[in-house]
Amino acid sequence: MAPTPATDAELDVMIRARLASLGIDLDQLPPGTASDPATGAPGRDSVLASLRSFVRGSVTAIAAYQLPAPAGSDPASAAALSQQPAPMLYPSISTEWRK
Repeated sequence: MAPTPATDAELDVMIRARLASLGIDLDQLPPGTASDPATGAPGRDSVLASLRSFVRGSVTAIAAYQLPAPAGSDPASAAALSQQPAPMLYPSISTEWRK
């Protein structure tokens, strides 16, 4: 069964929550779709519409991307290989804080 696409209201909640976790408050933008003539800031509704379009169009494609299998490895294990952590230049920095 395919998942049902999110509604505009559900996407707005997700986008606002995600931006709030980064410290971005969309309520600072002027309401509506018209940009602010003094600052040139886009309207809140136009920003949300643009972000909804981005989430619907590209996030699914990005999430479905799988790295190609390295040469000489089984292509069936490519999904598992892509979940491994990337090698670090100084692994001691990363392992010391976990103690």
